[in-house]
Amino acid sequence: MWQTTRLKRGGQCATQSMRKQTAAYLAVAGGLTVFGIKLAAYFISNSVALLSDALESIVNIVASAIMLLSIRVSERPADDSHKYGHEKVEDISSATEGVFVLAAAFFIVLTAAGRIFAPVELLELNLAIVISVLASGINALVSLMLSRTSKATGSVALEGDAKHLLSDVVSSAGVWIGLVIVQITGWLIVDALLAFVVAAVIIKMGLGILSKSLNRLMDKSCPEEEAIIRQVLDELGSSVIEYHDLRTRRQGTRVLAEVHLTVEDELSVRAAHDIVDRFEKELLERAPTISLTVHIDPLTELDSN
Repeated sequence: MWQTTRLKRGGQCATQSMRKQTAAYLAVAGGLTVFGIKLAAYFISNSVALLSDALESIVNIVASAIMLLSIRVSERPADDSHKYGHEKVEDISSATEGVFVLAAAFFIVLTAAGRIFAPVELLELNLAIVISVLASGINALVSLMLSRTSKATGSVALEGDAKHLLSDVVSSAGVWIGLVIVQITGWLIVDALLAFVVAAVIIKMGLGILSKSLNRLMDKSCPEEEAIIRQVLDELGSSVIEYHDLRTRRQGTRVLAEVHLTVEDELSVRAAHDIVDRFEKELLERAPTISLTVHIDPLTELDSN
């Protein structure tokens, strides 16, 4: 049963790896396609708001490429230099993506600032908006695909890219609304003001991605997984007198956990080993992403402390 469970887990990991890499390749291809379409919309319309939309797509491409690289690196097995594996690179990728999102907002602000006092005539807005809608539709589909794959595989890199693309879709929708207002009112300054609004939305999304990634890099505890561990420990019954020093941290798609179990002094090494085996086996069935380290303490040590 134990061997079968381990083989099953290995097969699931291989399938998840393939899904993550396929999603990452699609994200890069989608980013290149969307950038070309949005750039065409800018040249047709001369709108700085649409230019800001296109500039963000460049960031999308770079971020997706970094995400793809990080996923490939994270799948490498543990080695002598990285005994816990390489999954942390996904958190680094996600944090980098947050920085790129903030950089895109900065460039949008710089571009829009130049047109606040010198508005430029806009051309062929109807056609440009239709082209932009097409590009955002592609982004929305890619974002949905990445989000679903992220939930299925636990990939933080895919999650970061999905949210990034979603912010692009939201900001693009704001651009369309603003350009319609420009057409109705003739107020060209709205084009530049709208770019600032887009930048604000992007900044909020970038800070959210960066904050989550840094929390994981700082080894923030995993309360959901700790609750599962406590539940399994409580079900072990009298074989474990008590447990303490439960710690968890996330590394890529895995959660690394450690805990101390207190048992009777007279318990044999074989019996203590069987308790740990039962504990690990039950935990693996409920939460296969948890990698557990268990330390056994004698009761007299607890009493002395």
